[in-house]
Amino acid sequence: MTDYSDPDFRAARLKKRYQAEKRFRAYGMAAIITAGLILVFLLGSIIYSSLPAFSHHQVRLDINISEDYVVADAPEEGNYLGLVRAALRDHFPQVTGRRDKRALYKILSIGASDAVEDRVKNDPRLIGTQISLYVPLSDDIDLMLKGLIDRNLPESDRIVSDRDLAFVDKLAEENRIERKFAFALFTNGDSREPEMAGIKGALAGSLWTLLVTLIVSFPLGVLAAIYLEEVAPKNRFTALIEVNINNLAAVPSIVYGLLGLAVFINFFHLPRSAPLVGGLVLALMTLPRIIIPTRAAFAAIPPSIREAALGVGASRTQVIMHHVLPLAMPGILTGTIIGLAQAAGETAPLLMIGMMAFIVDVPTEVTAKATVLPAQIYMWANNPERAFVARTSAGIVVLLTLLLVVNAAAIYFRRRFEKRW
Repeated sequence: MTDYSDPDFRAARLKKRYQAEKRFRAYGMAAIITAGLILVFLLGSIIYSSLPAFSHHQVRLDINISEDYVVADAPEEGNYLGLVRAALRDHFPQVTGRRDKRALYKILSIGASDAVEDRVKNDPRLIGTQISLYVPLSDDIDLMLKGLIDRNLPESDRIVSDRDLAFVDKLAEENRIERKFAFALFTNGDSREPEMAGIKGALAGSLWTLLVTLIVSFPLGVLAAIYLEEVAPKNRFTALIEVNINNLAAVPSIVYGLLGLAVFINFFHLPRSAPLVGGLVLALMTLPRIIIPTRAAFAAIPPSIREAALGVGASRTQVIMHHVLPLAMPGILTGTIIGLAQAAGETAPLLMIGMMAFIVDVPTEVTAKATVLPAQIYMWANNPERAFVARTSAGIVVLLTLLLVVNAAAIYFRRRFEKRW
């Protein structure tokens, strides 16, 4: 029979308890370190993959703005691509055949003429003069110059031909090729050409969509929380509403997309692929995520605040609007911001309402055709061109940065206005 009064027995049991506690702490620390390493590896791989997208190689050309290509009376109708190609041919006078010229033109991006067109339209006095301007190279040449395409492979195993290499090497020997920051990533809309594809249109679409989401979900969510927490009687009906709100927070987002397709598009005939519909769908999805933390913020207010206000003659509405709501606002803002951040990263519900379309133009209103940044990333990931791999990772980095900023704002508001009782 075990003698529990034996000092040696008690010391052995105590030692085992201490050892078990140390093992538990070690397991917890190992779990944290493992999760941290996985996160660092994931973020590191994404950032490393995105680095090529933030720069692009460009070539400096001496372009004669000839009236043969651009008419002073109508500069918007000029043949600017012809101007750029003529300037490129001047560096290779030995290229005379049609096939060789086509091969020469392929080293330039399809958008090489955009910078020339913008310069001439802004200053028509340039017509008849010569300007020195950097224009982007094609994505294949850019990848080769960045070392992502091995030029030492046999010609049959790489997409850059030996003739293209000769053209590029000659320009490099003349110090005409430089690696510059890829402003097009942030100033352009979507494009089929990787070097011209940008996130400006998707960012604008995301902002319009989130604006609609905020305008719809914030007042509805706060008013619903006020009613359920401060006004409604505690009975089976309100209990049923609370249960359903909690269940709606766990509904898969694709279901909200199906609801938006059936109600907003097929029934109300709202425009497809528009931030208006996307915002309404995301507002429905965000409502439970605003109501639940808002009710928790109301519940955290001490009853003495309400009783003191009622004691000096305030009405129930005045108690809520003048005392409870201002004190609960930090928690309300935190829940709202986190809900909007989650909505900003959603793709599945927007897939159902057509916001996965190829949209080049930047939306200027809530009813215009648009896409959002997560959808843009998804579409880039499905493109076959190798340069879109870096564009996809760059889009993810931008999206994560935006989400980090939003979550940092939520933390700031919570700590800045939080009241401790």
